[in-house]
Amino acid sequence: MKSPVRLEELPFAAMLSDFDGESDNSSDFGGLLEIDGDYDRVRFNGVAFAEADATGARFIESAFVGGSFDEGRLRRARFTDVWFEQTRLVAVDVAGASLTDVWFNGCVFAGVPAFTCGLRRVVFRGCKLDSVNFREAALTDVTFDDCVLRDVDLGRAKLERVRFPGCTLSRLDFTRATCKNVDLRGARLGERDGDGGGSDGGGSDSAGIKAGFDSLSGVRIDTVQLMTLAPLLAHHLGITVSDG
Repeated sequence: MKSPVRLEELPFAAMLSDFDGESDNSSDFGGLLEIDGDYDRVRFNGVAFAEADATGARFIESAFVGGSFDEGRLRRARFTDVWFEQTRLVAVDVAGASLTDVWFNGCVFAGVPAFTCGLRRVVFRGCKLDSVNFREAALTDVTFDDCVLRDVDLGRAKLERVRFPGCTLSRLDFTRATCKNVDLRGARLGERDGDGGGSDGGGSDSAGIKAGFDSLSGVRIDTVQLMTLAPLLAHHLGITVSDG
């Protein structure tokens, strides 16, 4: 399926039923997300979940529009054909979750533990990811489009056919990651002064990647990115560059 840019473009959009977060009717899920719950063709419109526990829950052909997840647990949850739009996810634990054919549009992720997650055919469009932990996750056919990724940990993650067009990357960690057909071309490595990156002037901040240079085999970069990374790669390899 061609990646949709609007909720209305999804084939199941017209079949969604609204989640009633204030209803006492059992057919409306009692207003709460449940552990191991099943949510099929549900539209969560502006719902704010605080410390919700939906461990092991299954979301199929559903949509989250606005709203937020503050803390809480979505560990081992399964998301299949799910749309997120302008949703905030703050310190919510999604470790071990499975995401297949999922679209995030204009979403914000902050302090999210997402280690050991499985992401397949996932699109992040216009999102901000700050301090997201993807350690030991598997990312396959994933696109970060016009996103800001700051302090994102990809240590020991497996990345295959992952792209970052139009993104700004700051202090990414690729330590012991496995990369196959990863395309960084078109991404900005590092942030301009005033972008909120909090750089202390260190070279790894300005280059966008702070660790894991020996794991970049299988990554495609452009000439500008090569010039940005060159001093760090030289330092990593023990090469002294001197004109004197």
